[in-house]
Amino acid sequence: MTPAAPPRLAGTPATLVIDGRVDAGRAVLVARGQLVHGCADILAEALAALPADVERVDLDMGDVEFMDTAGLRFLDLLGGFSHRQAVPVTATNWHGGPLRILELAGLDTTDPLRATAHRPEPRPAPDSTADPADPADPADPAGPAAPQASAAPAERLHVLQEEVEQLRQAIASRPVIDQARGVLMALHACTSDEAWHILREASQLSNTKLRTVAAAVTASAGSDGPPPPAEVRTALRTALGRIGR
Repeated sequence: MTPAAPPRLAGTPATLVIDGRVDAGRAVLVARGQLVHGCADILAEALAALPADVERVDLDMGDVEFMDTAGLRFLDLLGGFSHRQAVPVTATNWHGGPLRILELAGLDTTDPLRATAHRPEPRPAPDSTADPADPADPADPAGPAAPQASAAPAERLHVLQEEVEQLRQAIASRPVIDQARGVLMALHACTSDEAWHILREASQLSNTKLRTVAAAVTASAGSDGPPPPAEVRTALRTALGRIGR
């Protein structure tokens, strides 16, 4: 087995690290960190460091914690490498936020590199001998329904961008949420998972952002801390009652 070369470009923030090994023509790479701006450059250097006679590349994405639209360029680069080198390439073990982004983008969540097989073929050019005065056939996808279909990718991209922003906010909120989970675990002898469900349910019941609920729980734990707002207190009592606390 031979080690894969470090993939980080000089001066590039270490938001993503790709390492792994090559054994008998098979490269097993592991990505860790975030698929954000610059991730395609990091991947390009990792792929360039592989032996010229590599026969297969398997990329484990299980340690990727965040992904925005730059991750789609990352996947395009992987797919291009596979086609140019005529070798099978996989990118598997997605979870959490990155998995959600793949779903919104309409990609195969088991291995998004297989999604190219499901893309529609380009529509043939119209028959130049056809009468331009003839009305479009309603069953023809080039007819009136086509503008609606063309709007779908734009709508999907908008949803994708909104989801990415929510994931960014979630990552920024993790410290206060983790503190609130610790408070609930200490006060109510619940597990970490139970504390998470309590916070999430209280957020839903009170129509309050999860971060706000967590901040209120954390602040109330102090000796002179203010109690959570009434609607949050009620929601917390309900959530605690449902798990028998």
